[in-house]
Amino acid sequence: MITRYAAGALAAGAAALWLTAAHAHSVKAEPTEAVQASFDIIETAIVTKGDTAVFTTRVRGEAGKDKPDATGKFEGSSVYAYVWPTSLNSGEIGFDRDRGIVALAVTFHPDFDDAANGGKNRHVWHPHWVVLAQDKACGGGLKVIDIPEGTKPKVPKTWPGVPLLIDSPDYPTSFKGETVDVAIPLSLIGGIKNASYDGVTAGLKVNGNLHAPLLCVSNVFKVASGDLSLPGKVAPAK
Repeated sequence: MITRYAAGALAAGAAALWLTAAHAHSVKAEPTEAVQASFDIIETAIVTKGDTAVFTTRVRGEAGKDKPDATGKFEGSSVYAYVWPTSLNSGEIGFDRDRGIVALAVTFHPDFDDAANGGKNRHVWHPHWVVLAQDKACGGGLKVIDIPEGTKPKVPKTWPGVPLLIDSPDYPTSFKGETVDVAIPLSLIGGIKNASYDGVTAGLKVNGNLHAPLLCVSNVFKVASGDLSLPGKVAPAK
């Protein structure tokens, strides 16, 4: 079901290639001219280097160049994101187990802050863990899972206090030319060593009425595999 939503949002002509273990465990994709260059994924990978897991996406243009326009208000505002959907369990990132699709996302949103402990992050690209689920109300078929009013689910220490399954850890994140990288200590996500993954670029939108779903994936720009099948395999860097 999920693969249908993601594939339907892809521009025509996108093609993905999964390299075999003899070459690498990354996911590669052919350039797609219909996709904006800064979001046109060419390759995505997660590798381990010593005691660190490094998440990398390479695009056809300059990574991070394009950002959503500010609207001046939270409701109806937009988010751009470079995303790594994974096979991790939500329990491995500090939430209750088996809640949905765990993804690391590097986001930019000029209209609100969602850093941990009241920090400011609206003017910089920054990482989040998010837990996603299907929702037909969202243009991209997926949402960040809402926390219903009156419930108290398990959340990580760096949960930003919003009613969503979202975490705001302070991981080193860098943009260099055509690539975006995030480095995470393996001690914080030990399960990543055996994980599968994919690469996605997407736009998200805050519900204008501030009701559930509060944060939708509104537009999938590109999926590295073409079908969100998580063909990448985390492996040590060579």
